[in-house]
Amino acid sequence: MQITNEQSFQAMDLAFEKAKQIGVNANIAILDTYGYLKAFQRMDDAFLGSIDIALGKAKTAMLFRMNSEQVGTFLQPSREAYGMVNTSGGLVAFPGGMPVKAGGEIVAYIGVSGGSPDQDFMIATAGSNI
Repeated sequence: MQITNEQSFQAMDLAFEKAKQIGVNANIAILDTYGYLKAFQRMDDAFLGSIDIALGKAKTAMLFRMNSEQVGTFLQPSREAYGMVNTSGGLVAFPGGMPVKAGGEIVAYIGVSGGSPDQDFMIATAGSNI
């Protein structure tokens, strides 16, 4: 199942409102389950450098169907998969990327960047259940 336009607007609105609530100017990306961009929002004054990070977090979550920070556990220098961080055009393996679910099914992936890792995680979580 793929995310619909209406669902992508809903996920974006939920994430955007959470970002405003906690005072973070974020970049928010939503990719469909094939990894193609469905929606993107760069809030006023959001860091330009965070655009690629938001997209990378969503892509990392999509490639492994799990939260980006969960992928990060495999990429630590002490792990055998450490070099994997350079695959697929580069992985972004810290909090802020995760699956978006509707009716318990993954329909998309969201990536957020602009705040601290904990803030990005909170914003992404807000948009992840539609």
